[in-house]
Amino acid sequence: MRVDRYISATRVVDLNSQDLRAAYSELLGTFKNLLPSPRSRKKVLDELISREQAITSYLGEGVALPHARVKMKRPFALAIGRCPAGLSFDGQSSYDEIRYVFLLLASENAKNYLSFLATLARTFQDKSIMDHLWMARDLSDFRNVVKHAFAGTDERPARRRTKFNKLLTDEAGKIAKAADCSTILVFTDVFPASLAPRMTFPGFRVVLAGEGVSDHELAHHRAHAALAVRALSNSRLSQLRAAILLGLTREIFGFKDRVCCVGGIPQSGQLDTILVVDVDEEFESVIGHEEDMLPSGVSAEALERLTAIATDLAVTGREGKSIGAMFILGDHEEVNKRSKQLILNPFHGYEDEDRNILNPFMDETIKELSLIDGAFIVRGNGVVETAGSLIQAKANRIVLPGGLGTRHAAAAAITNATNSIALVVSSSGQVTYFRKGRMFTLFEKSAGRSL
Repeated sequence: MRVDRYISATRVVDLNSQDLRAAYSELLGTFKNLLPSPRSRKKVLDELISREQAITSYLGEGVALPHARVKMKRPFALAIGRCPAGLSFDGQSSYDEIRYVFLLLASENAKNYLSFLATLARTFQDKSIMDHLWMARDLSDFRNVVKHAFAGTDERPARRRTKFNKLLTDEAGKIAKAADCSTILVFTDVFPASLAPRMTFPGFRVVLAGEGVSDHELAHHRAHAALAVRALSNSRLSQLRAAILLGLTREIFGFKDRVCCVGGIPQSGQLDTILVVDVDEEFESVIGHEEDMLPSGVSAEALERLTAIATDLAVTGREGKSIGAMFILGDHEEVNKRSKQLILNPFHGYEDEDRNILNPFMDETIKELSLIDGAFIVRGNGVVETAGSLIQAKANRIVLPGGLGTRHAAAAAITNATNSIALVVSSSGQVTYFRKGRMFTLFEKSAGRSL
């Protein structure tokens, strides 16, 4: 998703105010062509402050991302402000850490609003981009850094090409042709964004897998699709499983496909692995037939995002501690009939947009609430219905391998009784997918640094 087309140099400013309301007002003042009347700008400001009182716009890493829907013709517009001394709001100390405010306005008709927010949030997780923002001296330098961070142009540092990477890509093309593969799956997280060599495979469908693949990367590699899969340095097979599973749910892959996978250790800058996978042999015996992959009403984007959250919990836990969690996606009305609340529902009363897992502001909320016993129940479109729910589906016909706990039994039972998907994170760091009572291990933290 191209963010740079919605950024204008005149809307990248140094803020004079430390008071949050006044700072937001300064940024809204840069939108005079889109919000010409003071009254319209005040209305948006009041909405931003009201939202701020309900849920903070601070994402961490010194970045705040306030956002609002407005009546305007263009889908999105951004204003960006620096505040070297931080901001003050309601006596909350966390606002002192803010150094950059990215104010996003979205049209009321913008359909991919949450996806745009998520794209911005992923950008701020890129250490190289944040380092450049922090090092920018004057306003002119800051504007250039912002332009380069979001433009995805060839003005970034020259891409390194090595003989070995070229050898691997050439051989991957030959192997894919000899093995009669339909698709080549490339794991882009092998390379830092500015050092990725161009990898094109004429005659094949090319799919990129990585965390936050950009439109520029799709065009650069002449790829047909992208899959949002987190890089896992200690288990490349786990990343492969997740990528193909998500590709199946999005109908990028079919069960009859043979896929040539090309990858390496994340951020190493070096390809080192070529693997050919028959999708049906690897997956069908465990997760069923193609028509069973995605329940009706469940979006592939919601499953993709939930998988990323579950994997993140498995890898990092919470505050350094391993935790277990369960997420049930889809058929929420039937799932609710077979569950009861262990706590007061923390999501009750919030707007759908504010409690959708596609909203990047939900990440910390989900991770914090994962410490509570019970399951998250999520609508197929990503809206979280409840947390802390006890699943009461009958598990008398469910057969699971030994050593699995009550979460796995509950996940198998509820997916057998309803048209839903479940993801279980165990305290050992394993992520397991359940569909129609059957289980499939997506990620095992203890797998070691394996292929």
